[in-house]
Amino acid sequence: MPDDDVSIAAALAAQDPIIPELLRYELDHGVLIPLKTTLELRDDHVTGRVLITRAPVKAANPAISLLRNLLPEEIVKGAPHLRRCAKPCDLPAHLKTQFMNESPQSRQIHTGKSNWIYIILGPEPMLSRDEIVRALSTVEGLEEEIFIRSVPVPMVAPTSQVQAAMWSQHFWPTVYRKNNPLGPHPSMVSRNTDEIVNDAAIWMTLAHQVANESHAAGHGEAMGACIVHRQSGKATIVALAADARWREGGKTGCTGNPMAHSVMRVISMVAQKLVRAEERKNDTPMDHILEFEAFQDNPISEDEQRVFELDHPCPDGYLCHGLELYLTHEPCVMCSMAILHSRMGKVVFRHRMPLTGGLSAEDRGCGHPTLKGADGGRGLGLFWRRELNWSLIAWEWESGGSLKPLLVDMSVHS
Repeated sequence: MPDDDVSIAAALAAQDPIIPELLRYELDHGVLIPLKTTLELRDDHVTGRVLITRAPVKAANPAISLLRNLLPEEIVKGAPHLRRCAKPCDLPAHLKTQFMNESPQSRQIHTGKSNWIYIILGPEPMLSRDEIVRALSTVEGLEEEIFIRSVPVPMVAPTSQVQAAMWSQHFWPTVYRKNNPLGPHPSMVSRNTDEIVNDAAIWMTLAHQVANESHAAGHGEAMGACIVHRQSGKATIVALAADARWREGGKTGCTGNPMAHSVMRVISMVAQKLVRAEERKNDTPMDHILEFEAFQDNPISEDEQRVFELDHPCPDGYLCHGLELYLTHEPCVMCSMAILHSRMGKVVFRHRMPLTGGLSAEDRGCGHPTLKGADGGRGLGLFWRRELNWSLIAWEWESGGSLKPLLVDMSVHS
């Protein structure tokens, strides 16, 4: 191994002594590229139109209270990234110019220290102008002719202070609330990347080792998985598994045994360790009723066996809660959902599977010469979806070149 690899492996050996014994390949230092969510890959901003009005400062509270009673809650509390009220001096330049030149009264409102304020009423398609005008005409102090205008605004929240400032100049005063409504916050991604960047090469290399060995033995496709537990800076290997879809019945049919994908096997091995720990704790063996081992979750290689014999470093949690998963290939939709249901914390994969993968949200076929012209739409981006009850951080691992690519047909489910 190069000096850098030796130092990394030696440092990890002090935490997990089995690693130097398992590693036979040269470590391949790669780059971690965070996956984009389905929302982050939409247009930079989605605009819609809202209705606005204006009122003297002393009439603003009565007008807002009236609107709260008049409008549904989803309208009143909608678009929290937009300032509900804005002073004339805070409006974008083009709106100032437009409103200022409409009438002598408008010019006066925008001159000097104004005692007027602009108020967002709500999305134009959801409002009745006539109903709002009738309601506002009862508020003392408003103009005789109620001011109602339609303006474009960004309908999604900004993801940075810079973006909020830009939207404030082009649309309407916008607030950045130090979060990312479209995906994991950049600071979260950065922090988690820093946690795994120094030893990701080790786990990815081990996944490649078992993938190559299983494929050479005819057990399955050249795909592998490695699960790691990390706590207080200490990383410990929990499970190691290769693909074994052809092992039970030979290479017959088109897909083999889907329950023997490397992801399904490695998760099931973690489950077995938890069951084993529970049996030892209670001194009561549990009944095993499956006659056919559908998951093929018993070790099929020496490396898998050695890791399988190790005790789970944290046997009290829920299945894979907070664990890290390193994969040679992007998992298929079935395996992606298994990852989510097991409550995995982080996922790193090397080879993207644009036709069958479930984690990436980018256009299917993008960046793959063999898939030019493929129009499968956007990927599912299952690692971070609002409608699912779990989310995690995921990266694509770009190899430094030491590990040979594990090429499989793009139509294969991994």
